[in-house]
Amino acid sequence: MKSRQEAIDYCMAYDNVYADHPFKDDNWTLIRHQHNKKTFAWIFEREDHIWINVKCEPGMIEQWREEYESIIPAYHLNKDHWNSLILDGSISAKDMKYLISTSYEMTK
Repeated sequence: MKSRQEAIDYCMAYDNVYADHPFKDDNWTLIRHQHNKKTFAWIFEREDHIWINVKCEPGMIEQWREEYESIIPAYHLNKDHWNSLILDGSISAKDMKYLISTSYEMTK
């Protein structure tokens, strides 16, 4: 997953979600739960890469940052609960899917 559309398509495959563009800046796509409107994926472009902000398990947030240079404290969100995934090809597909799934479950 490297493109914005791939990230959006992957996140939109989850049940009962929708894409939202709540800001004047069209760079941001938020993927939200339909029933509670909580966001589980913030997708945007920055520094020539697509980024996804995801909510992380509190006990694992630092471990992910240590494992991958492209997982950093979330851009524009609470850094105690959210990480930014920089889609530069360095995060394994398995881990990326796990992190998005975890964010989906934690925001239900």
